[in-house]
Amino acid sequence: MRIRALVTVALILTVATWAAASALAQQRPVTFEDVMKMKSVGAAAIAPDGRQVLFTVRQWEPALKDGKPDPSGRMESRTHVWRVAAAGDGAARQITFSDRSETSPAWSPDGTFVSFLAARGPEAGEDGPRTQIWVMPADGGESWPLTDAKEGVATYVWAPDSQRIAFVSREPLPKEQDDKRRRRDDAEVFEGDFRLSHLWVIDVASRQAQRVTEGGQFTVRGAPSWSPDGTRLAFAAAPTPMVRDERADIYIADVASRALEKITTNPGADGSPAWSPDGGTIAYVAEPNTNTPKPDGIPYPPVGNSHLTLYDVSTKQARDASSADFDLSPDSPTWAPDSRRLYFTAGRRVSRDTHAYDVASRRYTRLTTNQMIGAVSYSRDGATAAFGMESPSAPTDVYVSGISFAAPRKLTTVNPQAGGFALGETEVVTWTSDGLAIEGVLLKPVGYEKGTRYPLLVVVHGGPTGAHVNNFKSGDQVWAGNGWAVLFPNVRGSTNYGEAFMRGNIPDWGGGDYRDIMTGVDALVDRGIADPQKLAVMGWSYGGYMTCWIVSQTSRFKAAMMGAGLSNLVSMYGTTDIPDYLGSFFKGFPAAGTLPLFRERSGITDVDKVTTPLLMLHGGRDERVPIGQPMEFYRALKDRGKTVELVFYPREGHGLSEYYHQLDRMKRQFEWITKHTLGDGAKKTAQQ
Repeated sequence: MRIRALVTVALILTVATWAAASALAQQRPVTFEDVMKMKSVGAAAIAPDGRQVLFTVRQWEPALKDGKPDPSGRMESRTHVWRVAAAGDGAARQITFSDRSETSPAWSPDGTFVSFLAARGPEAGEDGPRTQIWVMPADGGESWPLTDAKEGVATYVWAPDSQRIAFVSREPLPKEQDDKRRRRDDAEVFEGDFRLSHLWVIDVASRQAQRVTEGGQFTVRGAPSWSPDGTRLAFAAAPTPMVRDERADIYIADVASRALEKITTNPGADGSPAWSPDGGTIAYVAEPNTNTPKPDGIPYPPVGNSHLTLYDVSTKQARDASSADFDLSPDSPTWAPDSRRLYFTAGRRVSRDTHAYDVASRRYTRLTTNQMIGAVSYSRDGATAAFGMESPSAPTDVYVSGISFAAPRKLTTVNPQAGGFALGETEVVTWTSDGLAIEGVLLKPVGYEKGTRYPLLVVVHGGPTGAHVNNFKSGDQVWAGNGWAVLFPNVRGSTNYGEAFMRGNIPDWGGGDYRDIMTGVDALVDRGIADPQKLAVMGWSYGGYMTCWIVSQTSRFKAAMMGAGLSNLVSMYGTTDIPDYLGSFFKGFPAAGTLPLFRERSGITDVDKVTTPLLMLHGGRDERVPIGQPMEFYRALKDRGKTVELVFYPREGHGLSEYYHQLDRMKRQFEWITKHTLGDGAKKTAQQ
């Protein structure tokens, strides 16, 4: 009997091993076309009773002309609203189907209605339909437009009584100015002629809208929050709509009388107000700023954590709830039904976890560990949470769980084809640089074998106040499927590692952050993973700056891609739409005391030392990093006989939003880096 049992176990193990090997053999590497076919899951919204969840799915679809696919082959990104049972006992189903997108789904507090934002209508161009609030019965039926705002609706929130909705809309141009615009008599004053946004409330039954705020005092930013009795609104507003102006305060507006009360005075950014269910407190997120304002009244923005702050409505006193024990930046807070706790997500190292703050004890609690959780929606009783979640091996899907987040239940499989992908494994790696512990994510090649050296691509994140996370990296998996290891370093200056680390590159761009990257490469070479003769680097925005800087400081990398990158920090300051952000890292604007550092840390200063073949990719209408940045570096390299190529993407800003531009970027940077790192004989792309 014992021999028979052993034979049975051996057979089971053999069959299991064969099945696993067979499944692996059926998988294939990810291609760039696979990446473009991936669907994106938007934020979930759980019904008040916790039984249903709304979410959005975005994907590329053929553009339509006269109701049929455009013969040109043009593609459009469309988002639609879906619905799924929280019990997991039914398939998700799509509930909106227009030729354009629907976003921002929400439930009325009584669960009677479902709402969303959509721009529907036959017109196109400047006379095309504006985004409006649409409403439909929660139990099914046709949707109808609730608002008719001339400039559309930016964001909205239901009133507690489910009879009204507050929304934010930009002020329309006066008729005289609009007529001038239409005939192209439309000169614009730089950093002037502002279009401000204001707050409105609309009655769902009568569809009559009432203005709540007006005038030139401020522009409303983000969604407001209703008081529990539905009589007042808390909202954030800024003096100007300029991107570089990060000043914002919290106001309270009486809906009936339109009386306003400003409740914060922080020179920095206050936002994301949330009124407690008992009406006694308004929670919000503040960025404390003690910098001296410039002559135009705008101070340089702070580089540091945002703080959870609590405002007592009765005493009119605010309390900074930040703590040395929670050295991170909280996202928008949500109150528990008993007003005793606040829930929020926060980036922590290479993850994004949920946290809670207890008002009485003033203690922070981490509810999840090493997860990648998106925005969370809570049921009315606070017992059930719905959210999007992903992992290194699975793209984002919708989950629900209890308030402890202990056992999340998966509700959707939006990208079933991903199960057929052969994926490289990720590893969270650490190394030492200047005595600091530096962390990053290493994506290993598909079929990685210990002891084998692989070509290494270093990808530098944007920001620098940003961070790489250990998530599903569909585009980067193409590299892994083609035998590359990819390192995503979180160098000093990154978020998610505490405020001191975030401020670690002030005023030191190109200093410690550069050494963090190079020591990370050395660590992987020492481990026998990276081939020191086959190194490449790329990045976008600040990552593009670092790429420019790296190739001007070392010849170790055989190829590089500088995406939307900075080459000349002096001219960058004078032309970007966020000069104040740059000034925060260099202790002010370029002047006698700061100009030497601006020049010293510009890659173009050391252009003569560049030997690495450099590909530069840039949006043709980028206002964040204007097109002069790559043009200056291209001309300097070209005139010196260096290997360089510059590609502009028409109509694009700081990021690429069009289908063929995204596809071209992935293919072009892969082919450039592969050619110059591995040689002309290397295969081009995974699908060619």
